[in-house]
Amino acid sequence: MEYKPQEIEEKWQKVWEEEKVFSAKEEGRKVYVLEMFPYPSGRIHMGHVRNYTIGDALARFMHFKGYSVMHPMGWDAFGLPAENAAIKHGVHPADWTYENIAYMKRQLKSLGFSYDWDREIATCDPEYYRWNQWLFLKFLEHGLAYRRSAEVNWCPNDQTVLANEQVIEGRCWRCGTPIERREVPSWYLRITAYAERLLEDLKDLEGKWPERVIAQQRNWIGRSEGALIKFYVEDIPIEVFTTRPDTVFGATFVVLAPEHPLTLELAKRGGRYEEVYAFVESLKRKSTRERGIEEEKRGVFLGLYATNPATGEKIPVWTANYVLYEYGTGAIMCVPAHDQRDYDFAVKYGLPIRHVIKPPDGEPPQDKAYEEAGVLINSGAFDGMPSEEAKRAITQWLKEKGFADFKVSYRLRDWNISRQRYWGTPIPVVHCEYCGIVPVREEELPVLLPRHVKITGHGNPLEGAEDFVKTTCPQCGRPARRETDTMDTFFDSSWYFLRFCDPKNHKAPFSPERVEFWMPVDYYIGGIEHAVLHLLYARFFQKFLYDLGLVKDKEPFLRLITQGMVLKRWVSVEKYLKYLGINEEEPLEKLVERIKEDMKGS
Repeated sequence: MEYKPQEIEEKWQKVWEEEKVFSAKEEGRKVYVLEMFPYPSGRIHMGHVRNYTIGDALARFMHFKGYSVMHPMGWDAFGLPAENAAIKHGVHPADWTYENIAYMKRQLKSLGFSYDWDREIATCDPEYYRWNQWLFLKFLEHGLAYRRSAEVNWCPNDQTVLANEQVIEGRCWRCGTPIERREVPSWYLRITAYAERLLEDLKDLEGKWPERVIAQQRNWIGRSEGALIKFYVEDIPIEVFTTRPDTVFGATFVVLAPEHPLTLELAKRGGRYEEVYAFVESLKRKSTRERGIEEEKRGVFLGLYATNPATGEKIPVWTANYVLYEYGTGAIMCVPAHDQRDYDFAVKYGLPIRHVIKPPDGEPPQDKAYEEAGVLINSGAFDGMPSEEAKRAITQWLKEKGFADFKVSYRLRDWNISRQRYWGTPIPVVHCEYCGIVPVREEELPVLLPRHVKITGHGNPLEGAEDFVKTTCPQCGRPARRETDTMDTFFDSSWYFLRFCDPKNHKAPFSPERVEFWMPVDYYIGGIEHAVLHLLYARFFQKFLYDLGLVKDKEPFLRLITQGMVLKRWVSVEKYLKYLGINEEEPLEKLVERIKEDMKGS
């Protein structure tokens, strides 16, 4: 029988749609299959097809086994690409986005995937982002959303914040302008309040999620046990977090991050302000990521000395490029004999190197740092104590003297959700001269994104939309100004899997009863590039909603499948055979063996 896809596929796809074959029914045993929803870029590519084919095969298999299957599709529709398209092509971001959605939806339907299109959502739809705003107000109400100024990457040409990934060799990825480090007021979600639970609950995902993803999340959260130690400069305490309090007797200098609030203050006291200021300014054109990988250790002496609380000696205070304010307290005690970065810095600037730990069976090396465990030396009453035992003993000793305390620290930082762009969810607060920051009342949601704005690519278009900005204070009724920052699009995708359970609900983001039936997602399928940010944020939202009593599962995704990435590089058969060193006349078995070997290394 001849297969005529244009006739056969169209016929049966029409039948499936008319008879709602793939509509999810809340009965019997359920399976929730979900692929990470796409950004409506305009065209489906092979990476999409690979991802969605895996989900479709799973959904159909479960459907044939008699399960009630939910297999929805939607659109992660806010974001910078739509705004850039508006600038480039002179179209409105909404028009560009919805045209792309219509085209991509036709493509997905033509592929015959088993989606329940009655559950379709788009994050740029006011009926969706209304609940983004509702969730934000809940975070605010519970002290988990707050506003503060912080140093960010700033493009002076585009007048917007850039993520570290958008800074290339110190320049804006879009316009090439050298970036600046600038203090910008931003909205944050206090994800750090959930750090321990996010880490602890990874145990429940072992064997269900790829080990690599779990490891990446553990590393990103970065739990460290140690001590918070105070080094005093005259009357000013410098707080240092260290996982190696056993080495404090070997601390011969202290280093502050250039961005640390005390750096310029101490430099002024020490008579080194101009030199330190110039050094700090020189680093403002480098992103945190670039600073982190910079090989050369550079620094400037602040002209003052701190007291080592263990030895009582005065040690110099510096600022250096290899200390980042985002990590720990933004200040470190430097023990060059037992930390290689400190060793390199000390050698370069001629600073003292004092060994306080030796290997159990020998002497410490003299040409590099000894970073392993060992036995304490040159450490007063603690000499001869194993270093692991000394960590607690020295911390307790310093605590009794009022200089230290036990501390658990995390690499994880609170999530900056502010974006100075147009195409995103408006943050639902107003700024009142009399009342301060005031949340919009829930009954007034959604705060609609205005349609008529001038998008130039320079600055935030909402700031010039007076009809949007000018409002009245919900608390006192006086004139006030709306917040013009919009939300990071990761906010949209941190709970969309819950909305799929109840997409037509106009009274709440979802019904707890419907979520209880369908959740958790049984199979979540997507790229490993989302291992940290998206998956971590989604887990954070789920735990917050669990605390509110709106969901009954602590984790949103029961099983995670990360498909391989489809690359655009194409190699002809002839080139591939040549690459493998195979003659076309060689036996097929030999070709298969060579290909297997090649796949092992790729």
